[in-house]
Amino acid sequence: MEKFTKLTGVAAPLPLINVDTDMIIPKQFLKTIQRSGLGKNLFDEMRYDREGNEIEDFVLNRPAYREAKILVAGENFGCGSSREHAPWALLDFGIRCVIAPSFADIFYNNCFKNGILPIVLPQEQVDLLMDDAERGSNAVVTVDLENLTISGPDGGQIPFTLDEFRRHCLLNGLDDIGLTMEKAGEIDAFESAYESRAPWLKAS
Repeated sequence: MEKFTKLTGVAAPLPLINVDTDMIIPKQFLKTIQRSGLGKNLFDEMRYDREGNEIEDFVLNRPAYREAKILVAGENFGCGSSREHAPWALLDFGIRCVIAPSFADIFYNNCFKNGILPIVLPQEQVDLLMDDAERGSNAVVTVDLENLTISGPDGGQIPFTLDEFRRHCLLNGLDDIGLTMEKAGEIDAFESAYESRAPWLKAS
């Protein structure tokens, strides 16, 4: 998993509440087990009409936001079903940080497993960042995970908090497998000791 230390990029505004995982990536795209390729279908039913043409006024179809790296959203983002394809689609599009007043628990946890930083802020601070995001290509925001700050286009800073374990995992690019591999030496030592006590279990 790619490390997350400091992210600078355009922030896209999505001032909607209760954006569920079916809105993020509709059910017809869940057949794949590949993490790549889903970005083109992110928010599919809001981005495209029935003929597959882009809906011009949807935020991620506007020229200024086509390469957005940060999403500023409304409360209860990621509610609905527990599909991990939702953070996969966001990440494949290029979004590595979502800022909202609140998140659905399962989506929130899935973000960390895929290298996305979900930041919870009070509504008034989200509103300030939403205003910044409305600036289009000038809506450049920096999220500094090492110092736990968000810097807006005018230089103002907003602090945020994060569980230290989750922060450690993102800073070091550790998903569940990576965390396990950090203990590889201890695992090997245990297996060797166990095999010496029970040699009949040793693989041939």
